[in-house]
Amino acid sequence: MSITVIPPWLIIALVTVLAWFGVRKIWFALACGAGLFLIGAFGLWGALIDTLALLIVSVLVTVVVGIPIGIAMSGSQLLRKIVTPILDVMQTMPSFVYLIPVLMLFGIGKVPALFATVIYALPPLIRLTTLGITQVNHEMVEAGRSFGSTHLQLLVWIKLPQALPSIMAGINQAVMMSLAMVVLASMIGAPGLGEDVLQSIQTLNIGQGLQAGTAIVIVAIIIDRITQAFGQGKRARQKTIAAGKHPIG
Repeated sequence: MSITVIPPWLIIALVTVLAWFGVRKIWFALACGAGLFLIGAFGLWGALIDTLALLIVSVLVTVVVGIPIGIAMSGSQLLRKIVTPILDVMQTMPSFVYLIPVLMLFGIGKVPALFATVIYALPPLIRLTTLGITQVNHEMVEAGRSFGSTHLQLLVWIKLPQALPSIMAGINQAVMMSLAMVVLASMIGAPGLGEDVLQSIQTLNIGQGLQAGTAIVIVAIIIDRITQAFGQGKRARQKTIAAGKHPIG
């Protein structure tokens, strides 16, 4: 069982506030807090923290690796032709297959689970980052060039802000796929809620499996709705700006 430095009530409060900022609905924020409290009442708080820790690290690595690859693919037709078939294979391959090579290379534990999760979650983020940048309005790019902007300035000030809704959708997909893989990674020794699900299957403990499964569903709903809300908020602000209106006024 994990020993956390941050007290559970503070984590519940932070998630509740974050949910309110994202969705702007008080009932949803209270439901998120109640859901996390329910997980703690099940006695699964330590497993939840283990799952979230592995999830956060894997998503950060996925973002750091995936977004630069997507940016590079958007600017190179040759790179797209090389990487796209690889992404096709990665997305069509069953998730269990990822566990075999990392298990052979790194053994049992958190490290192979991290590698398998990152590889599994990379394709949608790379694809949506590339799609978002390639669909940026060509007139806006030409206007930036006419004012003497460099390639880096065009990327930072025009392309990435316009592609941000698509990138946020990619991050949302990466988070959800990482959560699914983190649960499956319990089969190769990764701690967390998936470990409780695996134990319940091995021992035919229906109650334990129902509790762990409910906890996973609660976490998935909270993460999905919050990340979607932030992505939709970016998209709405960009539409307002594109219409020639101030996002506040």
